[in-house]
Amino acid sequence: MKTRLITSAVGLVVLAVVLSFFQTPVFNVVLALISLTGMHEAYAAIGVKKPAIFAGVVPMTAAVFFADTKSVLFWGVLYATAIFLGLCVVTNSQTLDFCSVGGFMLFSAMILACFYSILYLRAAFPRSSDALYFIVLGLGIAWGGDSSAYFAGRFFGKHKLAPVVSPHKTVEGAVGGVLGSVVFALAITAIYLSVWGAPDSTAIDVRFYLLVALAGAVGSVLGILGDLTASAVKRQRGIKDYGTIFPGHGGILDRFDSVLLVMPMVSLLTMTLVGIS
Repeated sequence: MKTRLITSAVGLVVLAVVLSFFQTPVFNVVLALISLTGMHEAYAAIGVKKPAIFAGVVPMTAAVFFADTKSVLFWGVLYATAIFLGLCVVTNSQTLDFCSVGGFMLFSAMILACFYSILYLRAAFPRSSDALYFIVLGLGIAWGGDSSAYFAGRFFGKHKLAPVVSPHKTVEGAVGGVLGSVVFALAITAIYLSVWGAPDSTAIDVRFYLLVALAGAVGSVLGILGDLTASAVKRQRGIKDYGTIFPGHGGILDRFDSVLLVMPMVSLLTMTLVGIS
């Protein structure tokens, strides 16, 4: 527990440093490196064992974080990546498991969608503080729900949620996680509004808070799904953690598994949240 707390404290400091470069290309580089690290963890865990497959997603990652998503370059790189991976499967059909490649690409898509959503939020708001609010909201929903589920399950857990995939998760913990995510979402929103005021073009009324609470509840469920998805792969592959980059927590995927499906949801809800009149 002590190691986990120290790692969490150091992680928050690193996060603050990274966010200080929010409006610079350095931020893009950091997100790209985090994504590639997570994808390499998935590559190793799934057991693809073909370096060319991982190398194939590097240009795709660069395109996602540095190219205009409406440009010919962006779509050309994605198309070329699909062709390259197809050729790898065909030319290594006797040694390369297509299902493993598919699993790796599923993880890659989830990782890229998650971290690209952060760039989308940065571009969507002229005021940096507004974008940071929605980013922190997504992280708070995921990680706040994680912590709440842990303590609720520890004190009240009786009924197993998914015993085959994750024996320690309970229904009571999941309920506590949902409630915790809602509380974290509303608390983050209240603090933000009291310091920086409403995001541009956003009317703050009861409907706004209801949408934030709904985002917290739905996001918590999506966080649990992301967590269970990552756990299912670990259980199938017989591994405890995806990596060791965070002492006491594991790797990028161990720390961000609950965030993978939450951050895209926050981005998709952004237009609704800021469009209330």
